[in-house]
Amino acid sequence: MASGFFALLDDIALLAKAAASSVDDMTAAAMKASAKSIGVVIDDAAVTPQYVQGIAPSRELPVVKRITMGSLRNKFLIILPVALLLTTFAPMVLPVLLILGGSYLAFEGAEKVLGWFGIHLHGDDKKTDIDTVKNEKEFEDSLVGGAVRTDLILSTEIMLIALSNVGHHPFWEQVGILAIIAVIMTVGVYGVVALLVKMDDLGLKLSTRPRKVSAAVGRGLVKGMPYVFETLSIVGTIAMLWVGGHIFAKSLSDLGFTPLYDVAHHIAEWFRGFSGGVGAWIGDTLYSAVVGLTWGLIIVGVVALIGKIRHGGHKDVAHTA
Repeated sequence: MASGFFALLDDIALLAKAAASSVDDMTAAAMKASAKSIGVVIDDAAVTPQYVQGIAPSRELPVVKRITMGSLRNKFLIILPVALLLTTFAPMVLPVLLILGGSYLAFEGAEKVLGWFGIHLHGDDKKTDIDTVKNEKEFEDSLVGGAVRTDLILSTEIMLIALSNVGHHPFWEQVGILAIIAVIMTVGVYGVVALLVKMDDLGLKLSTRPRKVSAAVGRGLVKGMPYVFETLSIVGTIAMLWVGGHIFAKSLSDLGFTPLYDVAHHIAEWFRGFSGGVGAWIGDTLYSAVVGLTWGLIIVGVVALIGKIRHGGHKDVAHTA
């Protein structure tokens, strides 16, 4: 009787060890797959703070919380089920979806680059629904709605990129890995966003402290945060072009059109000869960014042309100083 009881404990211990090992393996796979989508994550963190601009400081964290919950709903109720169904029953759809997503990232990145030079696709008269909302609650609801819609696009990219790197795992492991990624990415991105949007408030509080060091740190935060957001925006744009170009070339290769990806491989190997693996990564990244920018500019041109035709020849691209 006792020996049977101890045998049962041994079995339970083995099952627990196997489960823990499986969780560790899924977590490791999740972290590896997450690294592939870091460019989109950076852009997500760079884009989101703009949605809490114009609201009372006391409402910033509640709004970030609402956006966070919306992001989790996007991932668990929409993106994850649809992506898994499509890749299970129509696996060839994944490269097509990735091409569309990579093209979107390239387009957005190219638009932002043109904006650096004062060229705006939609001109200066572009208005959002948020601009016309008077009621404070409606204003906040509009901000959250816009942020959640943007998150849906970026989260789709994150999850599709991750899914493309875990397809060799059994189905339920894929579900577990993607669930881990969804939680890590959401908590990570919006945790950083919450920290960023409150840094200026922290700086203001510190700047009023009697201690000179604290006051100096506070003033530095207040003055420095606009530059932090500007730097994040630039890094996010470059990341969009790099990730978008890489996804575009790799997914075309998966569908049988290999020239773009072959060139990436040759460039990476050429750079590897100078500085090993780091050089290969730099070469591939630079090439992917150029591909992303080139493809993005082509899409911008097509969109501008379509807009011009739809508006009866009126220009849809504005140049500003």
